[in-house]
Amino acid sequence: MGRVTERRKVIRIRDGAVSTRPDTLVAEEPLEIRLNGKPLAITMRTPGDDFALAAGFLVSEGVLGRAEELRNIVYCAGATADGSNTYNVVDVTTAPGVVMPDITLERNVYTTSSCGLCGKASLDAVRTTARWPIDDTHGDTAPPVRLGPELLASLPDRLRAAQRVFDRTGGLHAAALFTEDGELVDIREDVGRHNAVDKLVGRALQDGRLPLSRTVLLVSGRASFELAQKAVMAGIPVLAAVSAPSSLAVDLAAESNLTLVGFLRGASMNVYAGEHRIALRAAAGQG
Repeated sequence: MGRVTERRKVIRIRDGAVSTRPDTLVAEEPLEIRLNGKPLAITMRTPGDDFALAAGFLVSEGVLGRAEELRNIVYCAGATADGSNTYNVVDVTTAPGVVMPDITLERNVYTTSSCGLCGKASLDAVRTTARWPIDDTHGDTAPPVRLGPELLASLPDRLRAAQRVFDRTGGLHAAALFTEDGELVDIREDVGRHNAVDKLVGRALQDGRLPLSRTVLLVSGRASFELAQKAVMAGIPVLAAVSAPSSLAVDLAAESNLTLVGFLRGASMNVYAGEHRIALRAAAGQG
């Protein structure tokens, strides 16, 4: 849609010298998500991949889990008083039989680019709404996922190399999906780290690829409860972050069989839960 970045005038000061120049900034606009015509949530996001964002949000809410449960997503025309389309309101139509959440004034969710699903940080809620237990094999005969520390250490550089908009703005979070062999499957950028994950998961839903049972989710910032929740709801077995996890994220990971890695920087990392998927003995032997 051409609204990912915007230009603004900036006064630049370098070693006492003052100059004026245009600067490229990441765009941030509200997106209202409606479900079957009823307002459900508002999030501050970077425009682009809005349909995938809405679909991924509904996966994390436990509303959607399979592509056939999603009938359609459209931008809402006439969202303003003059009838113009701002491309900031989307309406998701579900297939018949999909159970709707309780949409009330108390239930409506407001999210920001940093907080994710505010007010819903409940381990019990995730436990009761998750579609699939985290399963490495997902019914196949393949062995469980097992990752070497060297492979994990290589992922942040691969994510950074694929961040096209970050290179121009320096102001975006990124989330990337990798195979267990370290191959990049998909990457999405957004001003909100939870939005970037929703865009990844929503695209996987639309393509009929859920659950993401043999993948690694890497996020460019910290690992909050909301990000751990989204990984669990998508059936992702490994969540890695370049920064710190929260205590509730660690609790959820431990309860949900999710492998949680934090402070993934260079050859260093902390494993907070699910260490059975990390080749720790090999790493100890190399030390």
